[in-house]
Amino acid sequence: MTIATTSFLIFAASQVGTPGPANMVLLGTGARYGFRSALPFVGGVILGKQLIIWPVGFGLMQVADQAPLVFEALKYASAAYICWLAWKIANLRLSRGQSDKQVPGFLAGLIVHPLNPKAWAMIIAGFTGFVAAGTPSFEATLTIALCLLICQIVLHPIWTFAGDRIAHAVEGRPAEKYLMWTLASLTVASVLFVLFGGGTHS
Repeated sequence: MTIATTSFLIFAASQVGTPGPANMVLLGTGARYGFRSALPFVGGVILGKQLIIWPVGFGLMQVADQAPLVFEALKYASAAYICWLAWKIANLRLSRGQSDKQVPGFLAGLIVHPLNPKAWAMIIAGFTGFVAAGTPSFEATLTIALCLLICQIVLHPIWTFAGDRIAHAVEGRPAEKYLMWTLASLTVASVLFVLFGGGTHS
């Protein structure tokens, strides 16, 4: 086999299902707006990873080798964006009865993974660790794309629903403030781990 599909599926599930910037944002979005209202955002997050996979599969990393400083700058800019999302989560309150709230939609979700350093790390690890040399680019990219898509379709809604359920338990209570700050702190911690804990070198 030119692609270790089963092994990559296990790896992908472990990466997509564990805490990271995107899952923390999904958890916070589900908590703030409710599971159903957050579904367009979830759909955007799921498809947004495809915006990374296909360019990487067809040679983007060769460009990165030629301009490493540009990609280094993009990595930290991406981390800053995720931290900004965390700040917004920290200062949100759950009161979902308000009619003037703006629920983040599909387009807002679409840019989460392209700005998520953990997403880049797992995709690069997929191509370098599970694809044999000489595998046609289209075959390799399609396999990686489908495996990650399947894992995201299953696991991203679970994180969003978990946020919704947690919110029901604490909405309007003193614990609400601490929940949102905890979600925000976990988001920032996951970004720092990816940047400085070795995650981007997988």
